Amino acid sequence: MLKPSIIVKDLVVKTQEETVLDGISFSLFPNQHLALVGNAGSGKTALIKALAGRVYTKGKVEFNFSIEKTGIHLVEQRSSFKNLSGISDFYYQQRFNSYDADDAPTVYEELLKASSKGSKQTNNNDSYLAIDFTLAILGIEYLKNSPLIQLSSGEHKRFQLAKSLVNPPALLMLDTPYTGLDVKGVKELNKLLSVISIKGTQIILIPGTFEVPDFITHIGFLENKKFIFFNKEDFKAEDHKTETNNFSFNTELLPVSKTSPRFETIVEIKNAHLNYGAHTIFKGLNWKVAEGEKWLLKGRNGSGKSSLLSLITGDHPQAYSNEIYLFGKRRGSGESIWDIKQKTGFISPELHAYFDKNVSCFQAIGSGFFDTIGLFKKLSTTQYNIILQWLDFLQLSHVSTKPLHSISASLQRMILLARALVKNPPLLVLDEPCQGLDQKQSEQFVSLIDRICEGTNKTLIYVSHDERNVPACIDKIFQFEKNGVKDYSIMERELVEVA
Repeated sequence: MLKPSIIVKDLVVKTQEETVLDGISFSLFPNQHLALVGNAGSGKTALIKALAGRVYTKGKVEFNFSIEKTGIHLVEQRSSFKNLSGISDFYYQQRFNSYDADDAPTVYEELLKASSKGSKQTNNNDSYLAIDFTLAILGIEYLKNSPLIQLSSGEHKRFQLAKSLVNPPALLMLDTPYTGLDVKGVKELNKLLSVISIKGTQIILIPGTFEVPDFITHIGFLENKKFIFFNKEDFKAEDHKTETNNFSFNTELLPVSKTSPRFETIVEIKNAHLNYGAHTIFKGLNWKVAEGEKWLLKGRNGSGKSSLLSLITGDHPQAYSNEIYLFGKRRGSGESIWDIKQKTGFISPELHAYFDKNVSCFQAIGSGFFDTIGLFKKLSTTQYNIILQWLDFLQLSHVSTKPLHSISASLQRMILLARALVKNPPLLVLDEPCQGLDQKQSEQFVSLIDRICEGTNKTLIYVSHDERNVPACIDKIFQFEKNGVKDYSIMERELVEVA
């Protein structure tokens, strides 16, 4: 009689403050693959961490894998890694400093460690072949010698997958693996996961806002700390929609002034070049962003979008070797990086990854006034009240005093979005701002951005791989066509209504 390969019975997961999951029970047989769905904050990440033994649990979790494959691997939303000195003390801007990046391991070095054969004998040809094949399948062979710290969000996601796939485990669990991937990347990943599922690796994944892939056989729906188990063909998403943890913003109470400092030109970049050693990111790049314009920045993973944004936000040291004008002044003409940041509201997956999550949610929002990753200055009474207004407006007052790390990833992202908006900057630079939000929250946030930009001179630069999450106010597109090297286009966007 066939025995279940995974048995979960009466599983309970608690944090210091609350019960996250209560009484979860289900079984999976070999060749069955599970997708976890539910609203943001419903406990999906907590469940796969519990199965991986990453959090304290009560109840029963039993694995009965065949002898052909062993091991359990969890691909988190973003994994941490240690530098060559054996510590993991990295910071956000370090990605752009080539001399600092030298202390980070390369993609190839880290994958050799991940290979069970390679860890015993680093010159083993089988390990080299497995790594080269996996990198080629994922389309990131060009990253072989890149330091991990310099990978974009999408590239980092593919690296994590490569680390799991050089020696596929018995059970592979993936937390929102499609986040940061472009449309082609999503298709490639699904194809690869389908292949390894056929070859005996069992898969549990959180699809996030993307469609459940074809190889999935079962759906686990989480709501109110509970779990309902479905055969995939019996699950109908429309029967399980709920407003729990979704936001309904009253835009009449939006705590944003319609006036801000005026600048004829917000950004002007002339014949810019950017490279890391011998690797050229782009060259001959020209771009002008006038006040009040709303831009969508597009391009495949690793094409140079985040690097271009770092020149604008003041985080990249190569800004001084290029002719770049921000808010009417040339970089290097006497303004400080803090002058630039004071006029810019910014969010990105990388900033989220490196943000100090031990601060309280209130402090995280307050840090936006000073563009730091912690609150190190005393707030004025006006600033204090503005933070309270944003917490109330976003319906997040209940998490105000909680440490940022103690709330769900989606709520963390909402807190950091408030941080970007709190000082009412003339320029918003929003790099994949809806990552980690469920589709309802994403729709509400996109509507919020449209409302903020409506009837104001606010300038917007927006990045999203998901066309569903592009604000209607966007009227211009800057697109990297291939590698970003003298290969980009600028065009008008045909305005469409957000569905």
